[in-house]
Amino acid sequence: MRRKVQSARATAAEAAGLRWLRVDGGPAVPVVHSADGGELVIDEIPVGPPDLQAAVTFGRRLAALHQAGAPAFGAPPPGGPREATIGQAPMVNEPAPSWPEWFASQRIEPYAVRVGLDLGELYERIADLAGPAEPPARLHGDLWSGNVLWGADGQVWLIDPAAHGGHRESDLAMLRLFGCPFLDHVLGAYREVAPLADGWRERVPLHQLFPLLVHAVLFGGGYRTEAVAAARTALRGR
Repeated sequence: MRRKVQSARATAAEAAGLRWLRVDGGPAVPVVHSADGGELVIDEIPVGPPDLQAAVTFGRRLAALHQAGAPAFGAPPPGGPREATIGQAPMVNEPAPSWPEWFASQRIEPYAVRVGLDLGELYERIADLAGPAEPPARLHGDLWSGNVLWGADGQVWLIDPAAHGGHRESDLAMLRLFGCPFLDHVLGAYREVAPLADGWRERVPLHQLFPLLVHAVLFGGGYRTEAVAAARTALRGR
């Protein structure tokens, strides 16, 4: 068993997220054994080396997870708190009908303000930058390489989610931002199950802006500069 001690709010959000991410045909997710106050108890996952076949299977299963859907953009997992966390940063899950406006107001602006960035032009153009409308996807929400475990059992496991309803390209963009073994194979298998809309590659910087801003808030340093670069690239559309 793996025991994790954190705030009661973070524990409630993580436990609800892990339960929500366990879907038929989806990626492997540890079982939640208890979530009491600030202590979370889940399965311990023995890790192994990255594997090509596991990457292909992961891509297909990640598509199935996203296709499981969510009630709305910004919707928290059932039983999850409105005020959740991503890493050690606060994250509000407030349902909204439209992804572009929700992404700008609830994911980009709160963190941009904290690091002193004015992204007014991006907010004004976000509806045009967002691409074709899609239904809310069931997101892991913090899908960097450290939360993708290559299990000794030959499966890819997902841990430490910041789960919510969102745009599926956000999970995929975070995989690319912080690196993922066999990423091209993961994305290729994903697209066989759930093709991506035209222009998805050009939208990667837009979706990477949120995790970059979170890292700028938490760690400072060069992440603010990277966020500025991502915003400029998103506005250029390439």
